[in-house]
Amino acid sequence: MREKLLQAVKLHAEGHIAKHVANIEVYLANPTGIGEHSDIIEAIEIELKGIGQYQEQLDILDQYFPEKV
Repeated sequence: MREKLLQAVKLHAEGHIAKHVANIEVYLANPTGIGEHSDIIEAIEIELKGIGQYQEQLDILDQYFPEKV
């Protein structure tokens, strides 16, 4: 059960990271196509903060809850 719960949390975080990375890729590929974001740099910074939040969770899981062999 422990491993399933940890895996679920990791997959959740990885999914959110993938979402934020995809958003940044869209901004970089077509910055003029994002009408509601007049400040592309600020929009990218917001996405980076999201990546940081979930990467921090992954780092904490790795440090404090390592996989048992």
